[in-house]
Order: sequence, then C-alpha cells, then structure tokens
Amino acid sequence: MNISSVQTSVFVPDASASAETPQQKQERQQLVQAVKAVNDSNAMGDRNELTFVLDRASHRTLVRVIDRQTKEVVMQIPPEYVLRLAEQLKQK
Repeated sequence: MNISSVQTSVFVPDASASAETPQQKQERQQLVQAVKAVNDSNAMGDRNELTFVLDRASHRTLVRVIDRQTKEVVMQIPPEYVLRLAEQLKQK
C-alpha cells in the first residue's frame, strides 16, 4: 500500500488545512505514518486496512476498518448507532 492511498482516507477539511499550526501539521503527518505502518503490517488482516475519517454530521473523527477488496466498512468506532444516539440526545 502506498502513502497516497492512506492520505485519501484521512479527511481534512480545506478550511482547517490552511489554518493548521505547525504542531497540528506534524501530528497529522505522524498519524498518516502510523496508519501506513499498521496497514503495511497487516495487523488488521490481509484484506483489511485502518482509516480515519471525519463524520460530516457530528464533526467527530471515526476509526474504520475497511475491506480492501470490497471497500465495505468491517468495523467503525464509534459505531453508527452511537453517533445517532448522541445526535438525538443533543436535540433534547
């Protein structure tokens, strides 16, 4: 797996990317390298890869394990039902 495929999995909004501090940029680069190392080690299995994404509705970072062949989400932290429950509790 090359680093470009890992970077496309990490969602960074355009507005915040330009306002990123040097420390935030370094932390993001370290995260990308850590994800690449995990994916290269096959720690998630031969068919799976680790990704980080930003949920647009809740603006929370999600950790996902994705099947490399089908691109389906195998596991997500926090699960979808927890995100929706948090939304419902916020509305009350």
